[in-house]
Amino acid sequence: MRKISFLLLALVVLSFLIALFFYPRMPEQLASHWNSRGEVNGYMPKFWGSFLVPIILSAMIILFILIPKIDPLRKNVEKFKKHYYNFIIALSFFMIIMQLQIALWNAGIKISPNILIPIALGLLFYYLGTIMQHFERNWFIGIRTPWTLSSDEVWEKTHKIGGKLFKYAAIIALLGVFFSGYAVWFVIIPVLLVVLLVFVYSYIEYQKLKK
Repeated sequence: MRKISFLLLALVVLSFLIALFFYPRMPEQLASHWNSRGEVNGYMPKFWGSFLVPIILSAMIILFILIPKIDPLRKNVEKFKKHYYNFIIALSFFMIIMQLQIALWNAGIKISPNILIPIALGLLFYYLGTIMQHFERNWFIGIRTPWTLSSDEVWEKTHKIGGKLFKYAAIIALLGVFFSGYAVWFVIIPVLLVVLLVFVYSYIEYQKLKK
């Protein structure tokens, strides 16, 4: 736990150092949002464009550290704590990649978000798919439908199938790199389908269990 805490703290510090390093090189209005074609369509003031990700990352890590302490089913969270914290680390790296995307673009190194984001999200989704089956029933993490939260058996089955589906979604997201004009849809549509499928699946499995 000490090693994990140190690593998470190091990632927060790294995020702030990146912001401080690029800040003098940033314009007064930073490009911070891109449309589905990879064209800039949103801007933020220099300060918020530089430091918003470090601030969000700090708050996110604090929240994730608190969750195992406040969850009524925290004993279950303890059973997969290693996977839980590893996912927080992976998510933190993803946030830093998004920060670098904004910083480099505004510094004149224009890496297309339609290439970088599908790769980063694809890897994150795939990792989530590999660890999801280890999640135990709890109130904050995982596929939380009324039916998974009501049954350990339904929870286990849903996360097993959900893990496989997230891996498929990850592969499709990665394929978006080759269709940069439509990359965002290669990410959004598979994830929406996965959410819908696991929702319906958990309901069906719960009804089977009742019978």
